[in-house]
Amino acid sequence: MPEMGKHLRFRTSSLTRGIIAVSTGGAALALPVIGATGAFAAPAQPVAVEKAATSTAVSGKAIAAQKSTPVTYSVIIGDSLSKIAREHSVDGGWKALYDDNRKAVGANPDLIHAGLKLTIGAKAADKAESKASGSADRAEQSADRADRSDRTDTALAAQGAPAAAPAAAPAAEPAAYTDDLDGWIKESLAVMAEHGIPGSYDGIHRNIMRESSGNPMAINNWDSNAAAGIPSKGLLQVIDPTFQAYHVPGTSTDSYDPVANITAACNYAADRYGSIDNVFGAY
Repeated sequence: MPEMGKHLRFRTSSLTRGIIAVSTGGAALALPVIGATGAFAAPAQPVAVEKAATSTAVSGKAIAAQKSTPVTYSVIIGDSLSKIAREHSVDGGWKALYDDNRKAVGANPDLIHAGLKLTIGAKAADKAESKASGSADRAEQSADRADRSDRTDTALAAQGAPAAAPAAAPAAEPAAYTDDLDGWIKESLAVMAEHGIPGSYDGIHRNIMRESSGNPMAINNWDSNAAAGIPSKGLLQVIDPTFQAYHVPGTSTDSYDPVANITAACNYAADRYGSIDNVFGAY
């Protein structure tokens, strides 16, 4: 039998110890917190990434906008020309940025201080402005020259002076004539036209065929002129005194020369008969 007055007491195990939470919905067993290493705070990194992405997008838009127009950038601690040029996509890199701001930076491009004002995109804008200005100046100069030319021509016309003549056309090449009876007659007609001596191709040809049969070296040694020592010579059988008296300037002084002989004879015939066309026999 068990002893009276002694009661058995059950010991509660520490492993089963828990916290009973009572609520209107009932009771729930909450397990103990074993250690601090089992608890984690909500990560903040995704928020930072999101902010960085947003900042990058905004920065990209700003850079795109800056490419077309010069902007002023204020240097902050940790900046360098290389970093600024890279972040703002400066054409030509830090060297171009330094060239654009050499006066502000000074002799050493490695020494820039916080608060220094840099202009980004200045040279590109200057070049575009200079190009536009140069085009406008050239257009204005061209218009001014045209206006001066018009005023000059107008003034000359008002004074009765002729305006500037257009450039002369190239001089025509001299006509080429064949070295035969046809060419001699045609060349003689050209010389006669210059000196106002009448005559036609047919009239000259007809008389030549009668006088010499077209032989420029023909000579008459049997008529009265020959007897007097002044024989008739050449295509139109002209004696020397007549040839000399009616010789046409610009032609040969040799009475046997075909062109000189024809033009002198036609000049004589025009003086005596009105034209070689009116001669049908000895003259």
